[in-house]
Amino acid sequence: MIALIQKEIRSFFGSIIGYLVILVYLLINGVFLWLFPGNFNILDGGYASLGNLFTISPWVFLFLVPALSMRLFADEKKAGTMEILLTKPISDLQIV
Repeated sequence: MIALIQKEIRSFFGSIIGYLVILVYLLINGVFLWLFPGNFNILDGGYASLGNLFTISPWVFLFLVPALSMRLFADEKKAGTMEILLTKPISDLQIV
């Protein structure tokens, strides 16, 4: 299981996609926390709090994680390693 995690992390940061996902995550959070006026804006709130970040982050992850995992599953299928992954003695939930 550890080898599988290390392989996925190496492949994630071995390409530009990993860094782009991190950049998009930080940009979206930054835009909502600093630029868009509203309830989440730190400057409009009058004091700095991490509560707004923890409110926005799950919604950003809600869109980024499925997009990233769909790409990873497509790469596994294209490389032909999906069959090897499915024959490992781990459940489908652990693969996801």
